Amino acid sequence: MADFPFDIIGFDLDGTLLDTHRDLAEAVNHALALGGFDLVEMDHAKSLIGGGAKRMLAKAIDAQGGLPEEEFRRLYKQMLAYYGRNCAVWTAPFPYAGEVLADLHGRGIALAVITNKFESFARDILTQLGLIECFRAVMGGDTLGRDRAKPAPDLVLEARMRCGGGRMAYVGDSSYDVMAARAAGVPVVVAGYGFNDMPPHELGGDGVIDSLAELVPLLESW
Repeated sequence: MADFPFDIIGFDLDGTLLDTHRDLAEAVNHALALGGFDLVEMDHAKSLIGGGAKRMLAKAIDAQGGLPEEEFRRLYKQMLAYYGRNCAVWTAPFPYAGEVLADLHGRGIALAVITNKFESFARDILTQLGLIECFRAVMGGDTLGRDRAKPAPDLVLEARMRCGGGRMAYVGDSSYDVMAARAAGVPVVVAGYGFNDMPPHELGGDGVIDSLAELVPLLESW
């Protein structure tokens, strides 16, 4: 629609479009078990998400005393291998995700995924869930190099370029998302139903939604 105020909408993945916490928790627990650590509870895993899988595992291990770097790297590799085999067992879109993506796609809006998850994992999950065709760009934490992942603005700026440029808004659930969008000069919607690392209204977004059903009306109002 010509009157829609944005040409591009970027989405975070974990906690924004997809509920991934159980598959991530299973992968973390696989690594923890190999290292002789206590397992994390499924609900607690949500508080560990943000900043990528390495940071998630580090939080879980540091809470139990930590590990030397070499041993941590071994467990991290085991976690990634397990997750690669089991990344979409329990993962599912949040309510209304499919409808919102179809609505925006049907309006001719370019859509992008901007996540700190490895790009190959993001593409695999989106493919298994039948959502990959919605997106013109899929940016992972390793797409441009780990030092350019969120909260740096690089992934947001690169996604805007790959989507042809124009007016862009971003949707995410964490402080990493808000900081990346702010640094890129892009308005940001906070997914208040997600894996928020702070109370949603304290994350500093331009708006907060409690469901993806609220996203399009909010963007239209801007």
